[in-house]
Amino acid sequence: MKLPGAESAIVDEQKVREYLLGESHPVGRFKAAFFTSLGYPTADWEVLARDLATHSVEGEASEADRNDYGTKYEVRGILEGPKGKRAQVVSVWILLDGEAAPRLVTAYPG
Repeated sequence: MKLPGAESAIVDEQKVREYLLGESHPVGRFKAAFFTSLGYPTADWEVLARDLATHSVEGEASEADRNDYGTKYEVRGILEGPKGKRAQVVSVWILLDGEAAPRLVTAYPG
């Protein structure tokens, strides 16, 4: 299945810059090491944001959880970094009740 509303996916700047690429973030620093190894520097956070949005459209989605706010989905697929290095990645998205565009929650090596 494909992620519902993936063409309109929302990837928050702060989520990418300070969490996924945040070298000093208590949890994100481990993800930052992974994404940096794929060629995503913090200064070019927009590239990772764009690639994750593309990943949401191209990857295979599965419903992961339903809560009081909406439905979470996991999207699995290959992410190719700016320098051509490729890795399996899982991105997690939430589609809030009443909204049409999913929002990025997190991403990690898959």
